Amino acid sequence: MKSISNKLASLLLMAGAWLGSVAHAVQDLPGGPAVNQLNLAPPVTKIAEEQHFLHWMMLIICTVIFIAVFSVMFYSIWKHRKCKGAKSANFHESVTVEVIWTIVPFIIVILMALPATKVLVAQKDTTNADLTIKATGYQWKWGYDYLNGEGEGLAFISTLDSNHRSMSDSGDVSQAPVDYLLKVDNPMVVPVGKKVRIITTANDVIHAFMVPAFGIKQDAIPGFVRDTWFRAEKVGDYYGQCAELCGKEHAYMPIHVKVVSAQDYSAWVEDQKKKAAAKLDDPAKVWTLADMLKRGEKVYAANCAACHQANGKGAGPIKPLDGSAIVLDADHAKQIQILLNGAANGAMPAWKQLSDTDIAAVTTYTKNTWSNKTGQLVQPAEVVAQRSK
Repeated sequence: MKSISNKLASLLLMAGAWLGSVAHAVQDLPGGPAVNQLNLAPPVTKIAEEQHFLHWMMLIICTVIFIAVFSVMFYSIWKHRKCKGAKSANFHESVTVEVIWTIVPFIIVILMALPATKVLVAQKDTTNADLTIKATGYQWKWGYDYLNGEGEGLAFISTLDSNHRSMSDSGDVSQAPVDYLLKVDNPMVVPVGKKVRIITTANDVIHAFMVPAFGIKQDAIPGFVRDTWFRAEKVGDYYGQCAELCGKEHAYMPIHVKVVSAQDYSAWVEDQKKKAAAKLDDPAKVWTLADMLKRGEKVYAANCAACHQANGKGAGPIKPLDGSAIVLDADHAKQIQILLNGAANGAMPAWKQLSDTDIAAVTTYTKNTWSNKTGQLVQPAEVVAQRSK
């Protein structure tokens, strides 16, 4: 008996610890998911508000119809039951009844369809946008290209915060922050009150760009271009995720949209342009090994470590880079081609969006890190030559 009591106490202690860790980890995230959230996400666009109205309007109509129909049915069954001596009536069809039960549902459907059609048409009206951004889905991150409007020409990759990924890999989420698995290194930044057109496509498999607070969800399909739009009416941080099962890292490609004032947006654009100008390296520049390794380490941490791990050992089907014959090969062409075009039917994504210098840097880094002490140095000019092949 004492043994059973001790086991029960241990189980209760473990359950308490587990519940404590869950209670610590699960919290409301403004602009993102909330604890015990039953309704749709709080809307910050007119479209999202209208979606809320449609949701509740149709739910109420359907509930009223359900209650009315089943109330009449159950009342009839109870009132006219055989044990009370009720006898079934003998009658034929009634034209009046048939007309009523045809016209009334038709009117109800029309009343529901009119506002729904209005919202659906408005959702697809992407004309007269103040800002156009292309969102490209990659396995497993998002690329943002500012095509038109203030900020035109800016482009960057948005990747899950590496600390969050490490926390997930460790299995210990007791200290998970409120934005666990939703924090990225480069959020999409847009101005408040401006119409933003989002063009979606994908580099490898089908993804889906979804931000619940904006009321938008658009598939991103390789070889196709789709679009949607939003106009955020409130400054803040808003979160979404890829809403299409796109592979084993599906849970690790969040969307973070930062809505700021017009002044803050202009300042952000200027800052990003300065950073972009600083990154415009001359592909003919000859780099030293030390400088290339420093840059390569940053590129690897931002883009490669999630799959190949920080130690280069890979995991599961992800091949290791430490000791890899391709990485150790003195002929750099094959590794550069894999980085540019991908491999293994998309399991290794293409990284053409990286600059020539970044690709040269990360190639150099992998060739000279961990046990790969080759001393080999890859210059940007080599990448330029391989892009043309």
